[in-house]
Amino acid sequence: MDKLDVIQNKIVGIDFLQRITSQWHITNKKFVFTNGCFDLLHRGHITYLLQAANLAHHFVVAINSDSSVKKLKGENRPIQDEKHRALLLANFAFIDYVVLFDDETPFELINKLQPDFLVKGGDYKVDEIVGADVVKKNGGEVIVIPLLEGFSTTYTIHHIQQLKD
Repeated sequence: MDKLDVIQNKIVGIDFLQRITSQWHITNKKFVFTNGCFDLLHRGHITYLLQAANLAHHFVVAINSDSSVKKLKGENRPIQDEKHRALLLANFAFIDYVVLFDDETPFELINKLQPDFLVKGGDYKVDEIVGADVVKKNGGEVIVIPLLEGFSTTYTIHHIQQLKD
């Protein structure tokens, strides 16, 4: 199989992912779930994703679709389209699967998948994390990973704008 095919096969739909995560639950393989726009991938994202991946056997990353990002961030976003963002994340060996979602929040996805660990970055408090109640109710854990100072998509965009001006 071509290496690009291997990477692209990690970008899956919710139905496939539900079957896989059900098998993980049956075999007692724990998995981590996180979500985000991941518009301009940077060192802060990579550090955060690596720390999340270290928590369990498997790692699922959900990406907001282009339409979802526009609703959340405005008409000028995303900078990179959903296919590009998904392919970049699927390229990481420590990420098992990438799934796109159209809603403004991943609540339905979290509810369907029932992750063992729900992880978000340090710009969130546990009680603000969508799906935290679902994960905790099912015996899972919600974890906030501190942000790496000086690395954010907003900062990068702002810095590029300053260079242009």
